Amino acid sequence: MTERNLRKTRTGVVVSSKMDKTISVLVERRLRHPIYGKFVKKTNKFMAHDDKNDCNEGDTVRIMETRPLSKNKRWRVVEVLERAK
Repeated sequence: MTERNLRKTRTGVVVSSKMDKTISVLVERRLRHPIYGKFVKKTNKFMAHDDKNDCNEGDTVRIMETRPLSKNKRWRVVEVLERAK
């Protein structure tokens, strides 16, 4: 039996939950600029599968890479880390 590779996980904030069983997650990372040394924020948006429709905008969630579920969805929600206030 072959072992499965580790899947990527990301932590981000839900920016849209209007779709059915799908959320849009904004993942932010800080990189040091190669010349100036200043820290720059880079963002990526991922579509993630939310099977129970329990995530709302503003929630902090952990998402995991998975097989393609639709044209844009390649991630799924693992857990909700913090609910929006």
